[in-house]
Amino acid sequence: MTKSNSNIKNQAYELLKERLINCVYAPGSFLNEAMLAEELGCSRTPIREAISRLEIDQLVKVVPKKGIYVSDISLSDVQQIFQTRLEIEPMAVRMTAGRIPEESLYLLREKFAGDIKDIKNSFRLDTAMHLYIIENCGNRYIIDMMKRVFEDNTRVIISSKQNQVQIHDAKAEHIEILDALIDKDVEKAAELMRVHVESCRRAALDYFYNNASSEGSSLAAYQDILDKIK
Repeated sequence: MTKSNSNIKNQAYELLKERLINCVYAPGSFLNEAMLAEELGCSRTPIREAISRLEIDQLVKVVPKKGIYVSDISLSDVQQIFQTRLEIEPMAVRMTAGRIPEESLYLLREKFAGDIKDIKNSFRLDTAMHLYIIENCGNRYIIDMMKRVFEDNTRVIISSKQNQVQIHDAKAEHIEILDALIDKDVEKAAELMRVHVESCRRAALDYFYNNASSEGSSLAAYQDILDKIK
């Protein structure tokens, strides 16, 4: 990490946040200040301050005598993320009508229609399209809220490897949404968005539920984990 005295605290925060969102530090794992300071090439002070901010973001929890707990992802988290997306994203599509240049819609369509060689990271194109629509809705409060939702959504996708399971279906769904926007059929685009987000919700919930079941776990087990770190 570049050691600029004026920016080192923000650099530490942004780097750690990026790694947490992208599950470089696995949900449910423990970290420690010494390890993080060595990885980022800085002292423990900026690490400590970054962790305090990340705890406010609910990405980590400092557990006395144990370390820094990376927040796990529960079935309840997944449900709430997609509940928000189901309510907000169709509305954002309607609010975005006429705000996105047609050439931008065609460019996005071209990207989804082409071969996606890097399946592992293909979900990033998915996220970019959703956020592009949201960022053009004209409401900064919705934009700020949904950026945070998609940070957590990224953790869900990477953790569940949902991108590897659903990539082909998702491509077709995105193209349909873009075609409706190009055709200026806003209500159709909004409904297609709702259907798409609902299919993503089902896939994510199925993964987390089945994964919990295969390990002899359940919602109670997730709660047990939380209870242990209180």
